[in-house]
Amino acid sequence: MEQTESELLALRREKLAALEELGVAPFGAAFETSGDIARVREKFAEGASFRIAGRISAHRDMGKSHFVDLKDASGRMQIYLQAKELGPEAMEVFKLLDLGDFIGVEGTCFTTKTGEPTLKLHKLELLAKSLRPLPEKWHGLQDIEARYRQRYLDLITNDQSRAVFAKRFLIVREIRRFLEDRGFVEVETPMLQSVAGGAAAEPFATRHKALGLDLYLRIAPELYLKRLLVGGFNRVFELNRNFRNEGISRKHNPEFTMLEAYWAYADFGKIADLVEEMICHVAEVLEGRASPRPGTSGSSPLRIEHRDAEGNVTRTVDLTRPWRRARYHDLVREVAGADWFEISSEERRERAKNLGVEILPQLADFEVTQHVFEKLVEEKTFDPLFVTHCPKELVPLAKQNRQQPELVDVYELIINGAEISPGYTELNDPIVQRQRLLEQAGEETQKLDEDFLLALEHGMPPAGGFGLGIDRLTMLLTGAESIRDVILFPLLKPKLVT
Repeated sequence: MEQTESELLALRREKLAALEELGVAPFGAAFETSGDIARVREKFAEGASFRIAGRISAHRDMGKSHFVDLKDASGRMQIYLQAKELGPEAMEVFKLLDLGDFIGVEGTCFTTKTGEPTLKLHKLELLAKSLRPLPEKWHGLQDIEARYRQRYLDLITNDQSRAVFAKRFLIVREIRRFLEDRGFVEVETPMLQSVAGGAAAEPFATRHKALGLDLYLRIAPELYLKRLLVGGFNRVFELNRNFRNEGISRKHNPEFTMLEAYWAYADFGKIADLVEEMICHVAEVLEGRASPRPGTSGSSPLRIEHRDAEGNVTRTVDLTRPWRRARYHDLVREVAGADWFEISSEERRERAKNLGVEILPQLADFEVTQHVFEKLVEEKTFDPLFVTHCPKELVPLAKQNRQQPELVDVYELIINGAEISPGYTELNDPIVQRQRLLEQAGEETQKLDEDFLLALEHGMPPAGGFGLGIDRLTMLLTGAESIRDVILFPLLKPKLVT
């Protein structure tokens, strides 16, 4: 008969008390190992002795002998124990163990008849008693929200979820290595800022009591990184946490990780080349291919499959280089008509509605075009596309194009139906920059970052810069369909207590 949760909890408490009566510490001390389980499996040799530690994930009772699976973040290993080998005291402890308990063991390598590498134990030590049973006997959490709310259980029971985060850590490490190999220096800039600048977004507000200051969690580190260009650092980057007090969706979390980098004397074209090479390099490393040499084309096929919950391929994103580059206006004409920019503002609004794009009355004319672009170009583009030469109203921190001053020298990199990376030829004219920021701020002139404008007046070299969303990049490279699947602890509403 299936035991209830309360009965299982009570039984584990009884075992806890029994262990204490035996004089066994249920939450033991440090245990020196021969390495993680994956490392021990690599070094496995008949007759060799090793010490490993981990959670009990399975138990097969053969009467006088037992087979147990021990698991850590790196993998699983089978252990074998017999009463005559361990002795009666250790067996008394073993009988009080449950799935999920942490143990440390020492044993000798042998291979079973089925070819399974196994440790035959001659020592066992309890390291931590699990007072609650693991969900679904290691088959994973069935409740999707519970996976996010209790991520530790998801990581214990879901190998696929743990693999996604292992890839995320590798992505971040490889990005650092890539940029440092090209002379970029990693820096740190403030998360608490007196003016929330560098992007158009709603900030989180807070207050510093000692100084009596209203402060904001940063929405972007851009204006501080540019101060470093003024100060003489020619290649800088920051892997940072940004915060935006906005909605939550499949692609948005209020707290997210962003890479920003700036390169003195470069322009948006060189930045696009750098980002294309970097993403392909990271994808190659994730696939286990030999890393391409710096400067090579990396033109071998590189395709990322995205699958649904049943494992069926829903689409394939082709990262094979070179990536397409196209102008913003040309892309809009492709989906909205060749005469889109020649017709009147009223006609554009009417056509947008006919194309199925919702247009609110308060939107400016350039925002109408941007809505059409987002719905009919961005959301339907899956293979990499650099969208270049956008209207200046969209990007107030980018340099105007010399031939067409109404445009700015930028790219927006779209992959998998979302913007992954914006890149600019940076605006370094302090007079024009002040004018642009005033236009963006409207009547709220207190939102101007006067310290940043003062720094620009001291001279900032021509430069290119870019941002890259680490969460969205991880979604792309792992096939995850929600940003919550690539953030260890996404923001959730508090669980209602009933």
